[in-house]
Amino acid sequence: MPFITTKDGTNIFYKDWGPKDAQPIVFHHGWPLSADDWDAQLLYFHDKGFRVIAHDRRGHGRSDQTDHGNEMDTYASDVTDLVAALNLKNAIHVGHSTGGGEVARYVARAEPGRVAKAVLVDAVPPVMIKKESNPGGTPIEVFDGFRAALANNRAQLYLDIPTGPFYGFNRPGAVVSEGLIRNWWRQGMMGSAKAGYECIKAFSETDFTEDLTKIDVPVLVVHGDDDQIVPYADSAPLTVKLLKNGTLKTYKGLPHGLPSTHPEILNPDILAFIRDEHFGADVDETPTLIVEPLPA
Repeated sequence: MPFITTKDGTNIFYKDWGPKDAQPIVFHHGWPLSADDWDAQLLYFHDKGFRVIAHDRRGHGRSDQTDHGNEMDTYASDVTDLVAALNLKNAIHVGHSTGGGEVARYVARAEPGRVAKAVLVDAVPPVMIKKESNPGGTPIEVFDGFRAALANNRAQLYLDIPTGPFYGFNRPGAVVSEGLIRNWWRQGMMGSAKAGYECIKAFSETDFTEDLTKIDVPVLVVHGDDDQIVPYADSAPLTVKLLKNGTLKTYKGLPHGLPSTHPEILNPDILAFIRDEHFGADVDETPTLIVEPLPA
């Protein structure tokens, strides 16, 4: 299996498919998953002629389970090492959930010429946690609940999340995919319990406001307005206001895990953004729906 070794000696697993001279798209997964969560996107964009790359974040999937570095600065540094090792230029970086935070931090610090565009999908920026400067955020008690549940019975937590809020399978009339639930559990359990525990702080408390204001490349911000994990009103609309060149697209009624539940909607929209084409549906510039945070 292909690995790169970071500056601190950590081995990071990655997939790299397609022509090496094609424009690269780098996919950044959410907590506590792996590069496998991008299957529907990797196959689609590979078929469109792109070079597609996805890595397992340290402590996740097949990468080393380090006892350190489970925070955004190190995650972004690992991406820098991956990009340098593969000599990626003019790349598109696509991040989902926690991976969207990783993209924001990396792109804000990337060397000139490395990044062409970025896409944030149901992503955690600007900041998730409720505090004085973010009164609409999610209370810390919610994340404390995740930590307690993970420490008590990680295997059960990793069933409860995809069975319920992640894919919206707890909504009336939802068509439940047992395969998605089992695959989520499989990916989560491949990773380190310590990394999973510490990453909760990384995705919930990291403030990406400064990163977003530094990003110069075009950024597509897409979010389902029925996201029960990263509440819509406190994320996508605020993120796009901080970007110099941001476009907001709101998916009515779609869940947090929409890359897996609705790739037939997401993938063509990302492709249109990359190619500077008009979206298949109008972009919603003034979303108003407020989604309540997931209860503790």
